[in-house]
Amino acid sequence: MPPLKLTLVVAVALIDTDNRILLAQRPEGKQLAGLWEFPGGKVEPGERPEETLIRELREELGIAVKEPCLAPLTFASFAYETFHLLMPLYVCRRWEGFVQPLEGQALAWVKPQDLRSYPMPPADEPLIPFLIDLVGP
Repeated sequence: MPPLKLTLVVAVALIDTDNRILLAQRPEGKQLAGLWEFPGGKVEPGERPEETLIRELREELGIAVKEPCLAPLTFASFAYETFHLLMPLYVCRRWEGFVQPLEGQALAWVKPQDLRSYPMPPADEPLIPFLIDLVGP
C-alpha cells in the first residue's frame, strides 16, 4: 500500500469577548460538506502557517489578523482514507473588522462546552478538550 500524502492544513479558534468560539459549516459541494470546523485552510507552497491563517481569515471572513495575535495551541494528526492531515490549531482573540461569511458558509459562535453539539470532521473533534481547558466550560 503506498504511503498517504501528507496535507498541511492550519486552523484557528477565534474567541470573542464572551469566550465563544467561531465555527464555520463546510458548504455543499466540498468534501465533508455540512460538518462544522474551525476556520482556516490549506497551507500553500512557500507559505508559513501564520500567513495562511491571515490570508484565509481575510478571504473567508473579511477580518484582518496580525501575526502576533495568533498563538499556537495544539495540533491534530489524522489519517483519512486518501491523505494524512496534519493541522496546527491556533488561538486568536484580537482581529480587526466584523466576521462575515464571505463564501456563503454558515457561521456559529459557540460556548466551548457546546462544541460537541456540532458535527465535526474526525480530525477536529480531538481539539475540543484543549479549547475547553483554555477557555473554560
